[in-house]
Amino acid sequence: MTDHPHVLTPLIPQRADPHLTRHVGEDGQARYYFTASVPAYDCIELRAAARWRDLAGAEPRVIWRKPDTGRWSELIWAPELHFRHGAWYVHFAAAPSREIVGGLFQHRMYALRNASPDPMAGEWEFLGQVDSGIDTFCLDATTFEHRGQLYYLWAQKDVAIPGNSNLYIAPMRTPWQLAGTPVMLSRPEFEWECRGFLVNEGPSVLQRGGKVFISYSASATDQNYAMGLLWMDASSDPMDPASWTKSPTPVLTTSPTQPIFGPGHNSFALDEDGETVLLVYHARTYTEIVGDPLWNPDRHTFVKRLRWTKDGMPDFGDAGLAD
Repeated sequence: MTDHPHVLTPLIPQRADPHLTRHVGEDGQARYYFTASVPAYDCIELRAAARWRDLAGAEPRVIWRKPDTGRWSELIWAPELHFRHGAWYVHFAAAPSREIVGGLFQHRMYALRNASPDPMAGEWEFLGQVDSGIDTFCLDATTFEHRGQLYYLWAQKDVAIPGNSNLYIAPMRTPWQLAGTPVMLSRPEFEWECRGFLVNEGPSVLQRGGKVFISYSASATDQNYAMGLLWMDASSDPMDPASWTKSPTPVLTTSPTQPIFGPGHNSFALDEDGETVLLVYHARTYTEIVGDPLWNPDRHTFVKRLRWTKDGMPDFGDAGLAD
């Protein structure tokens, strides 16, 4: 993965919105599963390996392919794999066309389910739309459990708020159905969140040291893309916006030392020791993009170990360096 002990190179090229999962199976063995947006935006693929470094050479399995027509027939974005309530679920976003209406694509959120212990085996069932109760552009859903309750966390447009998307949270009744009214946790407000586009998207949850952290991405998907952070005490109510503190500055940006540009849309996973946290994100290695950066396939998956400060906060470091 590295040309030099400290310089990062892509783990998997041309895979944006990467989601890495470490799961200990019924046999007690841990395996890694990886999914991401593919450049054609036409399917959802999974790959598996005993070591996360081996995912680069693992054979992908296409678990779902978009239909030719319909509300979920275009632009399959940002799949995430989670094991919830005894089954595997994939949450993703899809649009009815590539048409832009009012400055936005027309994505809504959807879910798949597989009851097999192994997500690389068995059959995947399309469960339909995950309805947030707000009929606007939405995407980048993730789920997390906190104090016995399952929550849904995602990005969505509010027609009353300028910009593309804000971050919302809601409790879940099932791993594909919400149980309450969404609450907004964050909106683009700082200059670094509003470069090119006003965006908060791609949330990911990390629970560690008595705190709950939400990383997210902001601004346009070029070299301006950057990551922010929310956090709360683990004893607080995640549905109360007052529980959360938001960093006024980004926690991961274009590397100041390496040609690694626009890091973002991350996930977290545990390393093979079961303790060390891995930071997984996509970034570009050049800025000379012709046309809309959305159609450029060269957003690559990078993986590095997350560090921690003395006061228990995550230290994301330099997007181009392993240490």
